[in-house]
Amino acid sequence: MAYTRRQWLILVVFSIAQFCNAVCVSLQAPFYPGEAERKGATASQYGLVFGVFELTVFLVSPVYGRFMTRWGAKFINNSGIFTVSVMCILFGFLDRINDTDAFIGCSFAVRIVEAMGNAAFITSAFSIIAKEFPKNVGSAFATMETFFGVGLIVGPTVGGALYELGGYTLPFAAMGGVLLGAATVTTCFLPSEGAEASTESQASRGHFFAAIKLPSIVLACFAIICASISIGFLQATLEPHLRPLNLTPVQMGLMFILNGSTYALLAPFWGKMCDSYLSPRTLITFGAVVVAIAFTFIGPMPFVPLNLSLALCIVSLIVHGIGFGAVLVSTFAGAHRDAIAYGFPDDLSTYSLVSGIWTSTFALGCFIGPSAGGVLVDYIGFPWTTVIVMVLHILVALSTGLYHCCSSPPDTVYPPVHDSLARSKDERQSLLVPGHDDDDSTYGSAGSSRENLGTLP
Repeated sequence: MAYTRRQWLILVVFSIAQFCNAVCVSLQAPFYPGEAERKGATASQYGLVFGVFELTVFLVSPVYGRFMTRWGAKFINNSGIFTVSVMCILFGFLDRINDTDAFIGCSFAVRIVEAMGNAAFITSAFSIIAKEFPKNVGSAFATMETFFGVGLIVGPTVGGALYELGGYTLPFAAMGGVLLGAATVTTCFLPSEGAEASTESQASRGHFFAAIKLPSIVLACFAIICASISIGFLQATLEPHLRPLNLTPVQMGLMFILNGSTYALLAPFWGKMCDSYLSPRTLITFGAVVVAIAFTFIGPMPFVPLNLSLALCIVSLIVHGIGFGAVLVSTFAGAHRDAIAYGFPDDLSTYSLVSGIWTSTFALGCFIGPSAGGVLVDYIGFPWTTVIVMVLHILVALSTGLYHCCSSPPDTVYPPVHDSLARSKDERQSLLVPGHDDDDSTYGSAGSSRENLGTLP
C-alpha cells in the first residue's frame, strides 16, 4: 500500500500513542486486586473499578463524536491522551490511602476520568484515520488495533514486573510518564490541517439517532457488542474455567494472550481484505460464524461429546481471535461506508459520529461481557453460558448475511469511499438526502434514505 508522507506520519504517531495508551489502561490487572484486598475491599468493589472504565467509555464516546468538529479533533485527541497519562500517574499514589471507602472512591474517580480521556483519544484518532485514509480505512484502522492489542498484552506483563521491582507506584509513574511523552510527540507531529475546530459540514453532527435508524448501522452495532461481549466474558471467567487443568501462573497468563495475539497479528490482513477484496458484511458474517465455532468447543458445550482439555482450549482461543478480528475490523470500515452511502456528508463530522458509535458500542459489550457473564457462570456454569454467546454470534451471522443478500449489491450501495471529496461542492450536496440541516429528519429512516440513493454511483 502506497501511503503519502502525511499518512505515514499520522499512522506512526497514532500507533505509538495507541500502544502506550493500551499499556497504561491495562497494567494494573495483575496487582491492583491484591492491593485492594489489603485495603479491605471486596471482589465486587474492585471488580466494579475495572467495569466502570468501559461503562464510562460507552456513555461519553457519542458525546465526543457529536462535538468533534466544534472542538477540533486534534484538541480532543491531545486532551484525551494527556488526561490518560496524568490519571495513570495519579492512580499510582492511591496506595497511600488506607481507609477502604476512600481508597475505592478515589479509584472510581480516577478510573472514570481516565476512561473519559481514553474515549476522547480513541474516538478522535479513529475519526482522523477515517478522514486521512480514504482508500485504506480498514488497513489503517487494523494497524492501530494491532498496536492496541500488543499494548494490552504488554501492559499486564510490564505492570507485574515493575510492581515486583519497585512496588505499587512504580508501574503507574513509569508508564504514565512514557504516555506523557507520547502525548507530547502527538501534539508536536500530528498535522493540524483538517483536524482543527471547524463550522463546516455540521449536517451529521448531532444526528446520532438518525444514524442508528439505518439497518446496516444497527447490524454493525449488534455485531460489535456481541464480539466485545465474547472477549469480556473470557477475560472474566476463563481462569476459573481452566482451574481443573492445574496450570502454572505462567501457563495461565499465556492462555489469556492467545486470542489477543491472534487478533493483533491478523488485523492488518482483515483490513486489507475489507479494503480491496470482500464486502464488510461478508467478513462480519464469516467472523461471527468463526467465533460461534470457537465457543462451541472452548467449554466445551454440554451437548458436545468432548472433555475439557488444554489443547482444545488453546485451539478454541486462537480460532476466537481469528473471528473476533474479522468482525471488529469489518464493522469499523463498513459502518463508515454505510453512513456515507445513506446520505451523510463525506467529512470529519460523519467520521467522528460513526467512530463515536463504534467506540461506544464496543465498550458496552466489554462491560456486559464480564458483568453478565460472571452472573451466568455462577447460575448455569461456564459450558451453558458459552451456548448463549454462541447463539448471539449465530444471530449476528444470520441477520448480517440475510441483509447482505436482500439489500442492493455493494457496488450500488457503497460509493467509492471519499469519492465526493473529488467533486465540486454542489455535486457533493446532491449526494445528501434532501432536507434542512438542523432537522433530525434530514436523513430520515433507513427506508426513505434508500429511496433517495438513486443518484449514487
